[in-house]
Amino acid sequence: MFILLYVIWARVVNLVEILLVIYALLSWFPGAYDTAFGKTIRQIVQPILAPFRRLNLVFAGIDFSIIAIILLLNFSLSILKVVLF
Repeated sequence: MFILLYVIWARVVNLVEILLVIYALLSWFPGAYDTAFGKTIRQIVQPILAPFRRLNLVFAGIDFSIIAIILLLNFSLSILKVVLF
């Protein structure tokens, strides 16, 4: 049972990480957020990003919110691994 829980959470973390990277890459292309694909990615990622954007993780004009989320997700995965195993 614990292995299944860990595997499911690991897959969710991987999926969210991929979506966050795609969202970040879309910022490099003008108008990419206005496409159907961009709107879909934005609708999925914005609720995850919103709490971290309030933390004001912008340094030298670069938003580190996505990196903070990825680090937090990986940390949660490692904590779950320690607790379950």
